[in-house]
Amino acid sequence: MRWINRRPGVVLRVVLIGLPFVLLFLAYSIGSEIRLAANPSDRLLPSPATIAATAERLFTEPDRRSSRILLWHDTWASLQRLFVGVVIAAMLATVLGLLIGLLPHFRTALAGLVAVVSMIPPLAILPILFIVFGLGETSKVVLIVIGILPFMIRDLSQRVIEIPRETIVKAETLGASSFVIAIRVALPQMLPRLIQAVRLSLGPAWLFLIASEAIAAEQGLGYRIFLVRRFLAMDVILTYVIWITFLAFMMDLTLRSLSRRLFPWTEVTL
Repeated sequence: MRWINRRPGVVLRVVLIGLPFVLLFLAYSIGSEIRLAANPSDRLLPSPATIAATAERLFTEPDRRSSRILLWHDTWASLQRLFVGVVIAAMLATVLGLLIGLLPHFRTALAGLVAVVSMIPPLAILPILFIVFGLGETSKVVLIVIGILPFMIRDLSQRVIEIPRETIVKAETLGASSFVIAIRVALPQMLPRLIQAVRLSLGPAWLFLIASEAIAAEQGLGYRIFLVRRFLAMDVILTYVIWITFLAFMMDLTLRSLSRRLFPWTEVTL
């Protein structure tokens, strides 16, 4: 049997999934041990034990000044911004994707604009957003929306365009209006792609969130990372990075499970 046709069993699959993480952990542990052996005061690569102790402290001990556990407080602040930004972008992308995909006039008027806007680096306009919307929550949410919306619009509109013309003609033959076709024909076929688009947008969304929090914020995961960097507190920074990675992974896993439950025929593999 050719290798291209082989599939790993349950045990082998678990081993193959865990192997890269084990190798990464070993590589970090060896590098940390080498640096600490040369300089016990080195702070660039703290030992795994130090990171674990720091994580336990950050997750359980309240801050002396505010009497709050800062990690949970920062997590809540960041997740609120991320959730609002992604939801707004998903809603706008759904509407505009339907319009561009179904209506030739909207496609002609907006497709070019969306393509051009998607080429603008979102972080380059961050100062403009701070000037226009201030340093509060609005500018951070707007950055997330601007950062991921053009990609989502292009992806969803393309999915609508890919709907077989015969399907639309059959709906028209049965007397369906353009609105009914959009809601009853195009939207159900677009929803699986919407979940995938959100999944693919989570990485950039986190990037824009952390960047905005690092520049202007008083709370949030990105704010805390850039606050402690001046003290070279790598154990704190790595704890926050690992926590952000875990949150992003759980979001992706939740969306993947939701897609499989609602649209099992799509065979989501991303």
